[in-house]
Amino acid sequence: MGFIWTIVIGFVAGIIAKLIMPGDNEPSGFILTTILGIVGAFVATFLGQAMGWYGPNEGAGLIGAVVGALIVLFVYGALVRRRA
Repeated sequence: MGFIWTIVIGFVAGIIAKLIMPGDNEPSGFILTTILGIVGAFVATFLGQAMGWYGPNEGAGLIGAVVGALIVLFVYGALVRRRA
């Protein structure tokens, strides 16, 4: 059940991040939005554990996943603009 819950939270986090930070060169579609949110959750968990906000077995919640997805979107947009 944890894997399915991670996908659902990742999808919701990806949608919220794309609504907060829209752009022309962003990934779109169900699968890419879900991957964006899941990667965002991993980024938020890694940064939160590195800063001492989360313990070793704790993960980022929905808000953390959205913040992580925003970071991923920002980096993705910077790389796309740099190539153009």
